[in-house]
Amino acid sequence: MPLVVDRYPLGPAQTNCYVVRAERGAKEAVVVDPGAAGAQLRLELASMGASCAGILITHCHWDHLGGVADLAEGTGAKVWFPEAEADVMRRPDDFYPGMGVRPYEPDLLVSGGEEIELAGITFETVAVPGHSPGHVAYYADGSLFSGDVLFAGSVGRTDLPGASWDELVASIRKLVDSLPPETAVYPGHGPATTLAAELARNPFLAELRAELAE
Repeated sequence: MPLVVDRYPLGPAQTNCYVVRAERGAKEAVVVDPGAAGAQLRLELASMGASCAGILITHCHWDHLGGVADLAEGTGAKVWFPEAEADVMRRPDDFYPGMGVRPYEPDLLVSGGEEIELAGITFETVAVPGHSPGHVAYYADGSLFSGDVLFAGSVGRTDLPGASWDELVASIRKLVDSLPPETAVYPGHGPATTLAAELARNPFLAELRAELAE
């Protein structure tokens, strides 16, 4: 049975936050990348009749972090955060002064390879560096929450500190090699897609397509 995924574009960058449930009407939900509007997300959860079972963060960029502290404090939910980037959540003003991200101490750190059981869903963490050094994605039941690694028709920027084009392409190849082509991809910005659709048509993956065709 596919997951129930509700998308909320939040904040000035319209960063996708996802509320994920095992089925419609489930009493618990997982929130991925609450980039802003923690109070709004609490209201949305209440309207669903669901409590927040946990908060999963893909990477440390400011537009994915703005609602973390409010949501975690307001719900008591634990926060899973990429280990290599945790200092950004602890001291956001040192990295993003003036962006309004409140500091928060992550409850659990991930680096890829972990399994997280929340709300009746088993999430697998996948290390996908490239857009940021410690970036992770979360895979569960045919759905991939890819953060800013892969988008519909595009890929994550690599002109940022700690980013690497070669690492990004290697991370996407790892996803293509390890997950079914029909995997639904829920990215950090824009609409959902699938791995197959991006491998077939994404203009930024032409080199990867050529490699796989050899």
